[in-house]
Amino acid sequence: MSDTDPVLKALQDDLDVGFAEMYAAHRATVFSVALRLGGSWADAEDHTAETFLRAYRALTGYDQERLAALQPRAWLLTILMNIWRNWVRSRVRNPPPELRDEPVDGVCRRADVEAAAELRETGDELAGLLGRLPEEQRAAVVLRHVVDLPVAEIATVLKIPQGTVKSHVSRGLRRLRTLGGAR
Repeated sequence: MSDTDPVLKALQDDLDVGFAEMYAAHRATVFSVALRLGGSWADAEDHTAETFLRAYRALTGYDQERLAALQPRAWLLTILMNIWRNWVRSRVRNPPPELRDEPVDGVCRRADVEAAAELRETGDELAGLLGRLPEEQRAAVVLRHVVDLPVAEIATVLKIPQGTVKSHVSRGLRRLRTLGGAR
C-alpha cells in the first residue's frame, strides 16, 4: 500500500515531512467531522489540533511495518472519535453553567450575501438537528453523509460491526427526518 499512497510513502521516508503531508491531506476531513459532532467551531479546532498532536506522538513510536499498514484517514478519525467521546463524558460529568446556543461558523467568504446567509442557516439547522441525535447515531451519520466514508471504514473508526453502522445511519437519518419535520 505504501507504493500507492504518497502520504504513507512520505511517512516511511521522513516522519516530519510525511506528517505534514498527512495533515494537509486529512485536516479538512478531521475538522469537518469534529465540527459536525460538536457543533462548535472552537471545539472543532481544539479536537482537530488534539487529534493531530496525538497522531504525531503515536507515529514517533511506529516502525516501518506498522507505518506501511496504516490507513491514515480511518486512524485519524478513530483518534478524533476517542477525543470526542472523552469530551462528551467530561461535559456530562461537568456540564457548562448554561446551555450555549451558538451557531456553526465558517461561511464561505466569497459567496454573495444571500447565498452566505442561506448556507449559514442550513448549516445551523443541520448542526442543531445533529446535536439532538444520540451519540452513536450522530457519529455514524456524520461519517457516512458529511464525510462520505464507506461503511467498512466507519466500522473501523467506530469499532463496531458494519451491520451496526448501517443500523445507526438508518435510524439517525430517520430521526433527522422526524426532527426536521417537527420544527
